[in-house]
Amino acid sequence: MTQNELLIDHLEGTRDWTLKLLADFDGDDWTFQPAGGMAHALWLCGHLACAQDLLVFNRVLGQPATLDVKFTSHFPIGSPVKSAVEHDYPPVDVVRSTMDDMHKRTLAAIAEIPDDVLAQPAFAGDGTSIHPHYRTKGGAIAHLNRHEAFHAGQISSIRRLVGKSFLR
Repeated sequence: MTQNELLIDHLEGTRDWTLKLLADFDGDDWTFQPAGGMAHALWLCGHLACAQDLLVFNRVLGQPATLDVKFTSHFPIGSPVKSAVEHDYPPVDVVRSTMDDMHKRTLAAIAEIPDDVLAQPAFAGDGTSIHPHYRTKGGAIAHLNRHEAFHAGQISSIRRLVGKSFLR
């Protein structure tokens, strides 16, 4: 198995789990917040799409981010998450289709990245300092798996708080 195949396999496995956790969400489940400022499932789905875009297309491939700012502006990193009452989020079907489309494009892009590119240093947003969570571009892609698993755990907690069954 190549490094690309391993990265793709891990991302697909984690995404499958995320999708199982979301499969029976409907209505207000999508925007339920455990407490003010905490993430809801709709925000998490948009955030996962934005993260793949930023890490793979921008930071690894050096291209401009591919998602429109009209979408990404709803999912800012590092600030409290606004409730659905405070913010007009895109509809669930738009966020989910964007998340799915970005994932497909991400996997296709990863499949084409040469090993020498995966071994190159990965920089933080400032473009000069090494990122605190990974050192190489391959590590940046591997971080996407950890990142999604972390947020899938949040979705799992939200599931239980809205009365849905535990899933493994």
